[in-house]
Amino acid sequence: MYRQGDILILPVPEEAVPQSVRDLRPALRDGRGRMVLALGEATGHAHALSAPGSLLRAPDPLTPDHLHLPSGGRLVHEEHAPITLPRGWYRVIRQREYVPGTVRVVAD
Repeated sequence: MYRQGDILILPVPEEAVPQSVRDLRPALRDGRGRMVLALGEATGHAHALSAPGSLLRAPDPLTPDHLHLPSGGRLVHEEHAPITLPRGWYRVIRQREYVPGTVRVVAD
């Protein structure tokens, strides 16, 4: 298990990745070629990887994303220490907060 700020990254055995996740279209990379797990709305900083692989994101922002890193990768953010992730599959969960009447993803 890994945590970088408001991002939690959980290793997932390959056989436990649902077909519905595998069928998702990979999220587009940013202009620098990075997979951005979360973008800081206030600062413009990003939790991002520049590695081979794919970020699979469901349309619902409260649904965890999945990350596939066939060669591993290094997660970086301007305000946190980098994290080296071994190759494999991961579930990416953004921290949530309760706001009366709803739940929302924490804004960075």
